[in-house]
Amino acid sequence: MSLDRSEQPVDYRDQPRTLTDAKAMRAIAHPTRLALLELLGRHEQLTATEAAELIGESPTNCAFHLRTLAKYGFVEEAGAAPGRRRPWRRAHLGFSFDTGRAGADTGRAGAETAQAAQALADLLWDGWLRRLQQVRNSRHRFAESWQDVTSGSQFLAYLTPAEAADFAAELQRMFDRHRDRVGHPEQRPAGALPVEYLLFNFPQQAADPERGPA
Repeated sequence: MSLDRSEQPVDYRDQPRTLTDAKAMRAIAHPTRLALLELLGRHEQLTATEAAELIGESPTNCAFHLRTLAKYGFVEEAGAAPGRRRPWRRAHLGFSFDTGRAGADTGRAGAETAQAAQALADLLWDGWLRRLQQVRNSRHRFAESWQDVTSGSQFLAYLTPAEAADFAAELQRMFDRHRDRVGHPEQRPAGALPVEYLLFNFPQQAADPERGPA
């Protein structure tokens, strides 16, 4: 008997995880753990030793952080491996969270979630901005074909909050066109490299500390 496609189980490893729990947010809000998750987004599986060589940490430290990530459901063991190798793989295709809604619940739990979400957001923003600086300083060494598509742009549009949300959703649908290639290397065409798009959107007045958005 064949199953209709809509009835087939969804592979959770091909789906992003939505974070709503303060403990999970605090667990991921660590530079080394974020670096390990990014690595596992580019490699199907890695041992602590292999990951350590790539991010410049000790194998012991990486093993500790991988176990912590596993405890909170961000990574999982990749199964049996030859010898004493203990490879890990990501458990989800990235994660998302909403700093605005994190504190919607009143009471202590809501406040803790809001604080955890803000701390995670701050760490992510700092990392993205630092990476942009690194790309700015090294892009002259790229192959010409990659220099041509490595760029920065600035656009201005007058939108309501609802329109801005719709626009962001439309962009997300466009980025999702090649999402399958993240978890399925066999779908990547020859010459494909991981290309990162960092999208920042904000009311322009937010850049003025004296004014801020209305």
